[in-house]
Amino acid sequence: MKTYGLIGYPLAQSFSYKYFTQKFKEEAIDARFLNFELENINEFKELLNHHAYIAGLSVTIPYKETVIPFLDELDETAKKIKAVNSIKITWQNKKATLIGYNTDVIGFSNSIRPLLHKHHKKALILGSGGAAKATAYAFERMNIKSKYVSRKDGIANSIKYSELSQEVLDEYTVIVNTTPLGMFPKVDTCPDIPYELLSDKHLLYDLTYNPDITLYMQKGLERGAQVKNGLDMLHLQAEASWNIWND
Repeated sequence: MKTYGLIGYPLAQSFSYKYFTQKFKEEAIDARFLNFELENINEFKELLNHHAYIAGLSVTIPYKETVIPFLDELDETAKKIKAVNSIKITWQNKKATLIGYNTDVIGFSNSIRPLLHKHHKKALILGSGGAAKATAYAFERMNIKSKYVSRKDGIANSIKYSELSQEVLDEYTVIVNTTPLGMFPKVDTCPDIPYELLSDKHLLYDLTYNPDITLYMQKGLERGAQVKNGLDMLHLQAEASWNIWND
């Protein structure tokens, strides 16, 4: 039986485990999918020692960037983004070769593209982690200019939350939340943007999928904005990972 899994922390609300377990059952695939909660990325090497012959791993928060030094290779997309959410593992003479990929780009691009209109020419990306970088790369490939919105200093091509004026939001009509704010169980939280400045010209996309409508999305709906959660993106990136693992 082939073994696949997910690394991250915490993993109580893991999408991947449920998705792949159901997929294996419905498609009669002789495989299993396990959650590997790592409190520290340095536990990653020990994971491979204890679970030899793992064929593939998904990677989630907070390890999409910090897992890279443990890998042997990166595909071109992951190399450009400097973030990995999928690892293909091949074994030879009991030695593993790990190649990192980023299927978030595929999932995000294919899920948001049908929602884009002619006036959606610029985007704000809330957050600056691995998922945010994948989102920025996807926008670049779709010829949509983007900026990060971050509380951190020293982030290239970024602005602060305090700089989100009416002028900025009139220009940037796509807003993507890549932070965990609003994710179950902390459903009463949301990114600190001026929702009162939104209009029906805006598209608010939330990478979170639980709950179905986050507070961020609800506040957008109240201003007439179009909203979308990240469930379709997760389905699409999971299938892209499955194809990579079994290529």
